[in-house]
Amino acid sequence: MTHTANPIDALGNKLGEAALTLLIRLCPEVRTTTAERQNAACAAMRAVSKSVVNELIDDARDAPGVGHLAFQTAALTLAHEGIRALQAA
Repeated sequence: MTHTANPIDALGNKLGEAALTLLIRLCPEVRTTTAERQNAACAAMRAVSKSVVNELIDDARDAPGVGHLAFQTAALTLAHEGIRALQAA
């Protein structure tokens, strides 16, 4: 039996990976901060993920030629939320 991943789940996973990569690159101190602050950053990113994915889908549907830009914007939006949480903690 072959299992086909849900496209939205696959998109979410890829977006999450990109956002975490950006978070680490833009805010390298996340590597050495406490687990509590790391968890706060991830929680902040998760809190906005549904609206960010919905906006990404809408943008890609409205302008398919720039879907890659919508993806990058979504990843940066998530990373920014993580950075804000790190700075607030």
